[in-house]
Amino acid sequence: MIRANDPSLHSWIEIDAKSDFPIQNLPFGIFRAPNRDPRLGVAIGEYILDLCELGRRDFFELIDLDPNVFHRPYLNDFIALGKPIWRAVRNRVSELLRNDNDEISGNSNLIRAVLVKQSEAEMLMPVKVGNYTDFYSSIEHATNVGTMFRDPKNALLPNWKHIPIGYHGRASSIVVSGTDIYRPKGQTKAPDAEAPTFGPTRLLDFELEVAFITGRETELGESISPNEADDYIFGLVLFNDWSARDIQTWEYVPLGPFLAKSFASSVSPWVVTLDALEPFRVKGPVQDPRPLPYLEFTGNRNYDIKLEVLLQPEGGEENSICRSNYRYMYWNMNQQLAHQSSNGCNIQVGDMYASGTISGSEKDSYGSMLELTWRGTNPLKLSDGSERKFINDGDTVIMRGHAERNGIRIGFSEVRTKVLPAV
Repeated sequence: MIRANDPSLHSWIEIDAKSDFPIQNLPFGIFRAPNRDPRLGVAIGEYILDLCELGRRDFFELIDLDPNVFHRPYLNDFIALGKPIWRAVRNRVSELLRNDNDEISGNSNLIRAVLVKQSEAEMLMPVKVGNYTDFYSSIEHATNVGTMFRDPKNALLPNWKHIPIGYHGRASSIVVSGTDIYRPKGQTKAPDAEAPTFGPTRLLDFELEVAFITGRETELGESISPNEADDYIFGLVLFNDWSARDIQTWEYVPLGPFLAKSFASSVSPWVVTLDALEPFRVKGPVQDPRPLPYLEFTGNRNYDIKLEVLLQPEGGEENSICRSNYRYMYWNMNQQLAHQSSNGCNIQVGDMYASGTISGSEKDSYGSMLELTWRGTNPLKLSDGSERKFINDGDTVIMRGHAERNGIRIGFSEVRTKVLPAV
């Protein structure tokens, strides 16, 4: 067992039983606060542990790293130090926060120096994203979309069960939770129109996804096997892959998604490490036909992470509209990374790889408005009496996720985004 994962551990910091951030989690993020410029922190209960301040006070002196690596606007430099360092730092933080350790808890001045309330801090983008890939790896989602737009009897394209489908997206428009986005504009063409028109999308949608972040590089020509992938993956975030369905319908042939996706994607600020999620590994769906050898793996590579989507009208209440689970993924993240690198494409630190929409077999587990309303034909009814076919201006979409077992809850907090009118 990884030391920091010990379920018997308790912290000297009081932590609510329903908190996403017990001592067994310790996710990494970037924050700033009054008198603190952007820097690395770890979430613990309602607080952030300031790694920059700890580094200045030599709390990591037994780990082979320059403590200045914690005084950065992104996690990239820290991630680049490699998995042994990620694990050593997380284990050391766990040690400092345990209720039988008084290195910090015994000094009230030190506590004030190294702990910041999350409510008093601003969370920033956790990584500088150099490259972004979006996959299409939920068989339920792919089947639903294929049923709507193609022959229901042949909903999946012939290649879908043989290859993790994906495309390269726009890294520059990925934003952190709490960042408002504008309704995108683009070309659309009504089925009965002779020519396209240009204007704001009428069919704005969310897509419930989880993304992993790579923390180790490869050279051009190298590839990674699924069984090696864990050594290259730093951690996971929640991911909202915003989509303009009417723009997408008109533009995606012949080269796939473009402006219908590139206007914005939203991520949660805390990166939950693969180490913290180790106890939540589960077996994935049976893959039939058997994947080609370069995609074969051993062990359990899916994760039991409960996911929820809520929609909040402007000035209104939150409405839970979707409950899904990351374990439903047909193609797991190890296979996704193996396929990404199989042609010799070089992997870089901070690259982000989104799962694709995560849908289950039940209607309330569908991970997009496209599916939940079945292309707008069955609108959702909200608590204020209004209806939604797709996302309106002023709406806020919230995604939350956590894994839980034996009383230990490892959470991601949330990714929250409000939609503003087109400009």
